[in-house]
Amino acid sequence: MEQKLLVLGLLMNAEMHGYQINEMIEAHLGSGVQLKKSLIYKLLGTMADDGWLTYTEEQQGNRPPRRVYTISKGGEQAFRQLLIDSLADYKPADFLGNVAIGYLDMLPRDESLPLLEQRREKIEGLLKDTQNLGTHPGSGQLIIDHQIHHLKSELTWLDHVINQIKEPHEHD
Repeated sequence: MEQKLLVLGLLMNAEMHGYQINEMIEAHLGSGVQLKKSLIYKLLGTMADDGWLTYTEEQQGNRPPRRVYTISKGGEQAFRQLLIDSLADYKPADFLGNVAIGYLDMLPRDESLPLLEQRREKIEGLLKDTQNLGTHPGSGQLIIDHQIHHLKSELTWLDHVINQIKEPHEHD
């Protein structure tokens, strides 16, 4: 639902081909949205088959023709319904990256601490990249703000975990 909403929302503003959609997501949403290029093309095809999008083929030089997508009236209605449904819904964040934390006590401290520090550096890098996206007009900025808030919270939590590991245990 969210993926279709994102693609339709981008097409509400301008017609685009798949590569442009991918570039918009990477340039303006950072690590807050994970949507692979292949999935974008699959979504575009499905939504065109469903009548939500129309497209024209465009040829530039010797390149293969590319499809430029435009949202249809049916797509605008679908966008509105997806927006309403998504705003009213909540799905907890997927923390698959934290499964390893559940087994942290199976590694010696001197081995786990550098790994957690490496993880922390990656999160700091994502935070800097997201902060460098700049400001966006309207409510689009809320996506960036949410990602920044999440990454800062993740750093705070990870610092807590690292400090717990650094503290000597009574049974050591």
